Amino acid sequence: QVQLVESGGGSVQPGGSLRISCAVFGNIGSRYWLAWFRQAPGKEREGVAAINSGGSTSYADSVKGRFTVSQDNAKSTFPLQMNSLKPDDTAMYYCAAALSYPYYVSPGLRGVHYDYWGQGTQVTVSS
Repeated sequence: QVQLVESGGGSVQPGGSLRISCAVFGNIGSRYWLAWFRQAPGKEREGVAAINSGGSTSYADSVKGRFTVSQDNAKSTFPLQMNSLKPDDTAMYYCAAALSYPYYVSPGLRGVHYDYWGQGTQVTVSS
């Protein structure tokens, strides 16, 4: 069984930075995608950033150049560094893991392919 636990959310002023992290508990194997999604009140969930077991990354257009996803060597955490934050970045942020997708699928930022989800951490950008 895999468990994901987010941490590091909070409030920040526009233009500021915040680093949130996801702790991964359990064996995720050697073929996986790890991703961050967010959902603001009244809006649909959207994929923000993802990284796979080969180190490839994928970003939503709205965060390219501002957000960076990474993974530590022990595969135990994957943080999301968020810079130049905007009020539109305000949302609940969730980490997720895709472990059992078909070989012909590349989950990327598509939530339907993700098997495990964290409980979320709130990020608020406001002056």
